[in-house]
Amino acid sequence: MSRDPRPSEPAPERRINSRYEVEWAVDCVASDTFLYAAITNISEMGIFVACASPFEVGTQLSLSFQPDPKEVPLILPGRVQWVNRPKAFGHCPNPGMGIQFIDLGMDMRERIVEIIHTMAYVNDYSN
Repeated sequence: MSRDPRPSEPAPERRINSRYEVEWAVDCVASDTFLYAAITNISEMGIFVACASPFEVGTQLSLSFQPDPKEVPLILPGRVQWVNRPKAFGHCPNPGMGIQFIDLGMDMRERIVEIIHTMAYVNDYSN
């Protein structure tokens, strides 16, 4: 079996929605398991939760976070879509899990979109 000496191509970007960097605390509850972690980015469709002990792919959970301290916290249903597990003796610079929002009502979907649009406007204005 021969090895291909060419460097591997980067994986194509599969995301359709823009992601925005954030630093928000989040409570993740799945069945009887509670995880307090941090959201590091958000899009209209989901979030990335940085954590050392991510849930399994397919796990459905409840997310509670508060982008604006003056507003009521968001409590959203989600599903773990992919996981970056910490390596025992390897390097994993970004352990955590990608979570897709699921079963959002129109009002909650509009609130997420409003948050994202505000972030996009602020990012564009500050650059």
